[in-house]
Amino acid sequence: MRTPVADAFDTNVVLYVLSGDAAKANRAAQLLERGGIISVQVLNEFTAVAVRKFGMRIDQVRDLLATIRQSCEVTPLDITTHERALEVVERYRMSIYDALIVAAALASECSTLWTEDLQHGQRIQRLTIRNPFVS
Repeated sequence: MRTPVADAFDTNVVLYVLSGDAAKANRAAQLLERGGIISVQVLNEFTAVAVRKFGMRIDQVRDLLATIRQSCEVTPLDITTHERALEVVERYRMSIYDALIVAAALASECSTLWTEDLQHGQRIQRLTIRNPFVS
């Protein structure tokens, strides 16, 4: 059985390492350095935004994601995660993309999901949503 990991990260937190906002970039980097879980969904979304919005080349994205993967375990997406995400969509009325990240965090037995996109303090089963930039 897997050892529970406390933290999972949404794409928006990972993207803040590229931010011009030094305080948020530092906070995101601190959290990521502690380790945790990121899903393949996060890798995909990060890549899309890094290339489209930040103009990064794929080799630069690969290097940055390799650094992040040194401290964070990547959890795959599979049909079980997809089905659980559909349940989350139905029950909590969130987008499938957010629900996939929630479902991956639940499957990895995380207790915290760091994100700006969901309601701070919300509980989804054993998972607590935390905004890393709320004081």
